[in-house]
Parts: sequence; structure tokens; C-alpha cells
Amino acid sequence: MSEVIKAADDLDPDIRRFHQAISSGYAAHPALPGQTLVDRRQVAETVRAPWTKGGPVMARTREMRLGDRGVRVRIHEPSIGADLPVMFYIHGGGWMLFSLDTHDRLMREYAARAGVAVLGVDYSLSPEAKFPTALEEIVEVVDAVRAGAAGPGLDPARIAIGGDSAGANMAVAANLMLRRHGKPVLDAMVLNYGAFDHAVTASHERYGSDGYMLNSAEMVVFWDAYLRGAADYDNPLAAPLRADLSGLPPAFLCIAACDILVDGNLAMAARLRSARVPVSASLYDGASHSFLEAVSISSLADRAFTEASAWLSRRLCRS
Repeated sequence: MSEVIKAADDLDPDIRRFHQAISSGYAAHPALPGQTLVDRRQVAETVRAPWTKGGPVMARTREMRLGDRGVRVRIHEPSIGADLPVMFYIHGGGWMLFSLDTHDRLMREYAARAGVAVLGVDYSLSPEAKFPTALEEIVEVVDAVRAGAAGPGLDPARIAIGGDSAGANMAVAANLMLRRHGKPVLDAMVLNYGAFDHAVTASHERYGSDGYMLNSAEMVVFWDAYLRGAADYDNPLAAPLRADLSGLPPAFLCIAACDILVDGNLAMAARLRSARVPVSASLYDGASHSFLEAVSISSLADRAFTEASAWLSRRLCRS
């Protein structure tokens, strides 16, 4: 059995507890000879399950399939009556792992705090579905919601998109793809500790050990699984930090200070500002990658949700 990894000392105490609990969970399910990716995904679901419990209760939660490919979505609505603005939420997991279930509480937190419907997209995972399959699925679902296919209760004229890690990457890239196809971009982006580029930076060196939630070796595996080959590494739809970002919607960046991706997130905030995109960027000291999942025990995660939700409400909600 694997040993529990000791969390780094510079983490917020509650985030350290979260990290240790996740580490213990994985140690209880060690990799065995012959373990498949399906097995690995199930372990990830099991380890994350306790952190999805509790939190806001929705007025209605429903699932359906949208777009030409019939992509499964889950819609959390904090109230029923007047049409709610919508935030698409694209879960993280290195394009390979996690699901609507692992991120269910995150979606409900945003729905309740911002007063919006949150629509999670169950996109196809890599390596079975390589870039740009998942991105194309997300854009198809955007088109379907804009056309009213999600039914009453949602306002197709007020749509934001958010995501964490790989999901934040695709939240930006979805807007780039919409722009490329001559379609309007969305109204706002909520970007949580995004994987915006594959370049190794100083923060990979500082935070790339196993004392933090995400390490550099894992990111190499994730990028390799997602991309089809060498040419994709320079494709701005895969690495949006390399894109022309002009004309993209206003963005809120939630940046974890103790994360291998912190340099890339700070660079994305700077690049967006240089492109004259309105940006609100918050750097959370003591936060690790994935820290929002610790909201049940962490005042730091609670504050990050509150700040992003207030920003989102101002962008989408009419008085």
C-alpha cells in the first residue's frame, strides 16, 4: 500500500487537511498490476465522493442530452419561475478523469451563490476522445442552449462559462472556437486554476512535488492523452495562452498560489488584459490546485466561491 503523502507546510491548514484526506483515499486504493484507466477513473470517483456531499439544495436538477452528438448535461436550478441566466461548467481532471458527479457540489455552490442555473457538460474523456472532440461537444451544447433546446427556465441570452484546470482551458477555447465559427462569444468566463499551456515554468519547479495536489509528471501524462500529436501543442484551441485573446468575454480568474499552474494563470490574466478583456484575478495564498473542492471545511474555498459568484451575478443577473 502506498504511503500517505505529507502536504506541504505552506498550504492553508484546511487545504492541508483536504490534501491529506485525498492522499489517504488514494493510498487506500493502490495501483495494482493490470489496473486499467476505467479502474483509475472509478478510484478517482470513490476518493472524491465524500467532498461532493452536502452544500446547497436546488429547486430542480435535471439531466438531458443536447446537440447533434447527444451530449449528456446536468442542470442545477436554484429557483424556478423567471428565466435564469446560465453558466456552463466544464469539470477538470486532466481531460482524462472526473465527471459531473465529482464536481456536483461545485456546480451547486455557484448556482446558489450567484443565482444562476449551472449546466454541467459530460464531455468525452481522453485518450479515447482526443482533442478537439470534447471542445466540439461543448460548443454544440452552447449552440443548443442558445436555440432554446434546454427548455423553459433558462435565458439563452445570458450565458457564461466556467471550469477548473482542464475545464478552464476548454472554457476559454470554447469562446475561441465560437469566434472562429463567426458566432458570438459568451457573456463571461469563470476560470479556476486553469491549464492554459503546457510550457514548464518556475512554478512547476516550486510546486511540482508530491507535497501539492498536482505534480508536473501528471501534467505531462494529461497533455499527452489529450492531444493527437506534436502539432496540437501549438494549436491555440488546445493551448489558449498562445491564442489571440481579443474580443473574449470578461473573465474572473481564481488562482491557487501553491499550484504548478500559477505562472500560467498569472500569464493568462496579463494576456487577457493586454487584449483589452476586462479581468478580475484573485490569487489565493495557501491554496493548492483543486482547493475549491474543500469548501465543506475551508474558509478559503468559501471566500473564493463568494467572490467569483458575486462577480458572476453582476455580469449576468438583472436587478
